[in-house]
Amino acid sequence: MTYRALAINPGSTSTKIAVFDDEQEVFTKTLRHDPVELEKFGGIIEQYEFRKELVLEAMKENNVTPESLDACVGRGGLVRAVEGGTYPVSEKMLADLSDPTKWGRIHASNLGAFIASSIADDMGKPSFIVDPVTVDEFDEIARVSGIPEIQRQSLFHALNIRYTARLLAKQLNIDFHTMNMIAVHMGGGISVCAVEQGRVTDTNNALLGMGPFSPQRAGALPIGDLLDMAFSGKWSKKELQKYLSKKAGLMAYLVTDDGVMIEKEIDKVKAGQDGDEKVKFYHDAMCYQVAKEMGAMATALCGKVDAIFLTGGLVYNPHLREELKRRTESIAPLYFFPGEKEMEALTQGAIRVLKGEEEAKVY
Repeated sequence: MTYRALAINPGSTSTKIAVFDDEQEVFTKTLRHDPVELEKFGGIIEQYEFRKELVLEAMKENNVTPESLDACVGRGGLVRAVEGGTYPVSEKMLADLSDPTKWGRIHASNLGAFIASSIADDMGKPSFIVDPVTVDEFDEIARVSGIPEIQRQSLFHALNIRYTARLLAKQLNIDFHTMNMIAVHMGGGISVCAVEQGRVTDTNNALLGMGPFSPQRAGALPIGDLLDMAFSGKWSKKELQKYLSKKAGLMAYLVTDDGVMIEKEIDKVKAGQDGDEKVKFYHDAMCYQVAKEMGAMATALCGKVDAIFLTGGLVYNPHLREELKRRTESIAPLYFFPGEKEMEALTQGAIRVLKGEEEAKVY
């Protein structure tokens, strides 16, 4: 039997939607929203009826009726810390997603569960979220930071990494729950994860914390020098947070995070043409730090690594692939999955449950 699922992935000024029949994409579309129009609703959760109607209109334009759906699945937002997997939307979940005191804020991804459940409830069909941003499967030893006041947190590209790990296991004809992998997602931020028999047991903090610098993030920094910056009087806390999470890394060194431009400059340098050597140097420095973090995750897995995979937009760059393979192929074979498959990951999480291939988790 073929199952049809609708995926809804809300962002701050857009809503991505996709419909899949099993693994076959029916259509995908990004709905753009005018920020001024969104401001009229007063809050993020209050936008869900507005966005729901746009989703239904897009489905109609693509000849997909709500009655033809077997399930709706939303991007998991800021729910409480959970294991990876597929979760039916519940009243308890919606209450958590609408409560800003849980995290101090509400993210646009919180809308996914509201829109999915509303459309599904109208049809008497199930609704789910899959691998929300709060997936936490850390071994307890991985939480220790070095001081009692700070605990290391699980914060990574959970949806894309866990789905790509499943794709690789399927490609190799190995049970996902028996494999050890090093997983790397490379975009504006970079996640480097230890995947141990289906669980992400350790990772760097992909926003602000340990790990490599990225096109936009600072990564790990010398603590003493960072304290000097913080108490210099030149930065407010908000300004420093923005710099370290949005304007650091390649942005700080090269004043750009344009991957296409960076790749072209590296090509020129390697061809002996008039390319910018600085671009290649800092790009290689980023790869060097990513490789070091991959080595660290190999030790977290006690050296028992079946495979390494890289995913995300930066993985389209052949120079990056070459550099990381050169530095890490002695650990395990490398596999490349350029781009991200979040919409596919959402639909397939729901479809696995509908087919009885996986049990839904209880929130």
